[in-house]
Amino acid sequence: MIRTAAAVLTLSLALTGGALARPESRDPAKVPAGTYVLDKAHASLVAKIAHLGGFSRLTMRFDKLDGSFSYDPANWRATKVTITVDPASVDTRMPGFNKQIAGYFDVGKYPTITFVSTGITGGENGEGVVNGDLTFHGVTKPVALQATFNGVGPGLLGAGTRVGFSGTARINRTEFGERAVRQFAGDEVDLIFEAEFTKK
Repeated sequence: MIRTAAAVLTLSLALTGGALARPESRDPAKVPAGTYVLDKAHASLVAKIAHLGGFSRLTMRFDKLDGSFSYDPANWRATKVTITVDPASVDTRMPGFNKQIAGYFDVGKYPTITFVSTGITGGENGEGVVNGDLTFHGVTKPVALQATFNGVGPGLLGAGTRVGFSGTARINRTEFGERAVRQFAGDEVDLIFEAEFTKK
């Protein structure tokens, strides 16, 4: 009975707009100071790579991500973001192929893909570049993420503080020592990410 009442209340608030959560500002200086952790249910990383010379781009999603950052609005360009990805969580919607790709990634030897930011440029209008070091397949290389700060605002039912980001990057997998099936797949990999963080 209590669960039913709670569900009805939540639905009622949603229908009347009381449950709406939306960004209130895209100004990084308006984000409250503190530590923010990745909302894993609202984060995704997709990789796309040319198939057979470019007939299409094979799409892979990584299902297990984690991350956090500490934030100071007075010095937000120095924010250090750390994101980790489980390469064994790759999903092509073909289970057998997932295992094959995980094998190419040597997940037993290299169980984590890590990105650690080193600085942010731009950002005044919500658009900027997050520079950082990407460690993949045991190799670390600098990577620039073209990022959009989608804004800061309250979470569902006005609870807490939430921030959101979208972005893209391009890497050359051979620079990270990953050269499997080059006769079938391209070298350049496009990365597309979506991420929401909540304040602890």
